[in-house]
Amino acid sequence: MNFDYQYNPYPSHRTTVFARRGMVATSQPLAAQAGLEILKKGGNAIDAAIATAAALTVLEPTSNGIGSDAFALVWTKGKLHGLNASGPAPKSLTIDAVKASGYDKMPAHGLIPVTVPGAPSAWAELSQKFGRLPLKEVLQPAIDYAENGYPLTPVLAKNWGRAYQHYKQTLTSEEFQPWFETFAPNGRAPKAGEIWRSPDHAETLRSIANTNAESFYRGEIADQIATFSERYNGFISKKDLESYRAEWVEPIKLNYRGYDVWEIPPNGQGLVALLSLNIVKGFELTEKETIDTYHKQIEAMKLAYTDGKAYITDPTFMKMKIADVLCDEYGDTRRREITDEALQPLPYELPRGGTVYLAAADGEGNMVSYIQSNYMGFGSGIVVPGTGISLQNRGHDFSLDPSHANALRPGSKTYHTIIPGFLTKGDQPVGPFGVMGGYMQPQGHMQVIMNTIDFGLNPQAALDAPRWQWIEGKKIQVEPHFPNHIAQALARKGHQIEVALDTGSFGRGQIIWRDPDTGVLIGGTEPRTDGAVAAW
Repeated sequence: MNFDYQYNPYPSHRTTVFARRGMVATSQPLAAQAGLEILKKGGNAIDAAIATAAALTVLEPTSNGIGSDAFALVWTKGKLHGLNASGPAPKSLTIDAVKASGYDKMPAHGLIPVTVPGAPSAWAELSQKFGRLPLKEVLQPAIDYAENGYPLTPVLAKNWGRAYQHYKQTLTSEEFQPWFETFAPNGRAPKAGEIWRSPDHAETLRSIANTNAESFYRGEIADQIATFSERYNGFISKKDLESYRAEWVEPIKLNYRGYDVWEIPPNGQGLVALLSLNIVKGFELTEKETIDTYHKQIEAMKLAYTDGKAYITDPTFMKMKIADVLCDEYGDTRRREITDEALQPLPYELPRGGTVYLAAADGEGNMVSYIQSNYMGFGSGIVVPGTGISLQNRGHDFSLDPSHANALRPGSKTYHTIIPGFLTKGDQPVGPFGVMGGYMQPQGHMQVIMNTIDFGLNPQAALDAPRWQWIEGKKIQVEPHFPNHIAQALARKGHQIEVALDTGSFGRGQIIWRDPDTGVLIGGTEPRTDGAVAAW
């Protein structure tokens, strides 16, 4: 790829970062530096990714935690490997049981939407299969930050404060008090520049490090989780934790204009990104800032999401065959539905999410695309006392309609929003990329890949470019700096355009590309958050 690194047409003060020996890009500067520290100690990109992911549970708890799920794409020794570390519903969690608890749809908070956390298993699996350093050493930066504390960054503080105000009003029963004791120890959320520490978090991370996560699933920590769940009539049990292990999977891909775009297969929604690119690749789109380009991107994404929401679930129960929809015939059929007017897809309303994404690379050619999430910010609002573990609420996405593709089934995995991406050309890696943020993620993947391949933007400019997101029906949100004349023209085509007041819901992305001739690493980070590229 031949990028113009002086061409930065969007309102960001960042430029592309270059390095040779190693690079980590993520949404929190200290976490990126934690990964770089591990690289400098002799670790590889996989060790650096684990260190960064573990540090993010401390340094950005508004989006992820030890109780998160995770997915990873790992390039090493000429091959791409996929890891699905999403957890299933507890074996005792049934539609009837949820309804008997007084709900007609899955709640967002409390113990009911808690599924088995996969992140600690992801760290252990990645370390055992591809890591170079002991997990004890790799998790030490995260342990140090939890034990000694760190000052909050601005975007982190803003999100923390919003969560606190919401939880203060809505999460008033006893099982939620450990969250306030952990994350609002002075009776309020910490502010930017203030120090926050969590000794309980440090002890849990130390236990995970010393046992390769066995204590979390089959030991003392599992007992603490199960005991707390039982005390408040939750569903997750010691047996649910004992039977879990992250799963190695074959990544899926779509060839887009000579490049292979890779995603994790369902239950993740990476398929939606590939479906949208499969539709749009039949158009000749050579200019980015045109009405026609934006209209066709939006229409392709609406069609892709309509299909994704209708069919993606635990792969055991999926009726859609991936090969049937990543073919040219499918793309041609869906593309013919796009006209000059905004179409009305099935009415799915897409909720928001909270996630961290990181990309890591080393000088040997190893590269990692990794994503980790509690979902909906802090997740369920449940913190297991004495552990610092904030449990996810991923089960909120299950349907209580038995006929729905994503119906709640005991022991099954739900439709999952978090998706890491990877780009290759021929047998060479280009590198990891990702855009986190609930249902914005495949929309961000599509926009970043098109910015890169179709419009030739360097990694930083590809992330800086103004974004849009489909919400439901014909409703489209655009960022405050989205071109107004194009927004008006899209409205004339029937799109219901809303201009957002800030950029918080449009995803947070990271990119690392690798020059195949020189080995130089080329990084971009997200201007919409406290993002940083740490390089060596």
